Amino acid sequence: MINYNDILQQKIAALKESGSYRYFLDVNKSAQHFPRFYYENEMGEKKMAVNWCSNDYMCMSVHEDVIGKLNFVSHRSGAGSGGTRNISGTTIYHKELEKTLSALHKKEAALLFSGAYIANLTALSTLGKLFTNTVFISDEENHASLIEGMKGCHAEKFIFRHNDTNHLEEILQGVAADRPKIIVFESVYSISGTIAPVEEIILLAKKYNCLTYIDEVHAVGLYGEDGGGITSQLHLQPGIDIINGTLAKGFGVIGGYIAASKNIVDAVRSFGSGFIFTTSLPPAICAAATKSIELLSNQNEWRIKFHHNIQLLRSKLKAHHVDFNDNASHITTITIGDEVACKQIADKLLREFGLYLQPVNYPTVKKGNACLRITVTLKHDETEMTYLAESLKKLLAAFTNTGHHHQQQNS
Repeated sequence: MINYNDILQQKIAALKESGSYRYFLDVNKSAQHFPRFYYENEMGEKKMAVNWCSNDYMCMSVHEDVIGKLNFVSHRSGAGSGGTRNISGTTIYHKELEKTLSALHKKEAALLFSGAYIANLTALSTLGKLFTNTVFISDEENHASLIEGMKGCHAEKFIFRHNDTNHLEEILQGVAADRPKIIVFESVYSISGTIAPVEEIILLAKKYNCLTYIDEVHAVGLYGEDGGGITSQLHLQPGIDIINGTLAKGFGVIGGYIAASKNIVDAVRSFGSGFIFTTSLPPAICAAATKSIELLSNQNEWRIKFHHNIQLLRSKLKAHHVDFNDNASHITTITIGDEVACKQIADKLLREFGLYLQPVNYPTVKKGNACLRITVTLKHDETEMTYLAESLKKLLAAFTNTGHHHQQQNS
């Protein structure tokens, strides 16, 4: 007889032994004090810490106008939508948000999803099925949601070396001209922090008659004078066919979307199971997201301040000889290597220094490449940055001296 629980217990035990098991910290988030928060330690004592791993980059989740809009519409329209988009789940707030998103990305239309993961999954798998004999050409560092979306339609897929447009063209040259081709990539890669060569990819797409699909999840709200992402900053939005984004990071709410031509959006809307059979976002969430986008679109000085904070933190890390991946984006990653050591460092940072950095491990990164990703927000101040750099220097030096710190960033 199969003992299902025993099998699963063994799998979990092996995951824990490898250091890749994910432990959740109960964060008692405070809108008033963010990015500072309270948590209970192992002794049940209430402690305060500073959050250095939140994706609420621009602190829009705690902006009083966003919260005010959320409260107003929730009292007016209720807590949930009550249905799928097709069955009573489309409100004026959904339509207004989609209109705002299409304008932000200079596209004819946009389509909302419960999250950016399901948006990628649905859009890619649907388009792959609708075109006959589709070929996906994918960057090797693409996010799991993009990978799963391409898998979902069982289309042929080629992988090009990260940001290597020469390799991309080699692949395109080998694909028959009459086959539908979709190049899939990200604008800002979430771990390495590298930025895609967007213009070069657009030129290749035109040369070989491909569609382009870009994931701007870690860029919307943060780049471009209007917060439209890397494609906005580079004035290249017209050259991209499908833009994927999130409402949960730079915009500080929840949800995901695609922005594209009317025909592409209507096709995903009409044939995408992940859209058709999912309850729509609550009206109040849509209203709050619209307010957040409107605010960020008109406050480029906030983005300037945010990027100033990034450079300020990096200058502190350099001054304290803390190695990190120095790149052109805001993603600041310290590679530890060993998963167990990475968790031990993160635990000590929280317990002894009051600093919350969540380990990033397999399967988000390859085995043996565990890291700490530092997320700077608009509200972190210089004193906190100095303290973080000092604490990391002390702790990483201690782990190196005891042989626990497995891998330096530049080794």
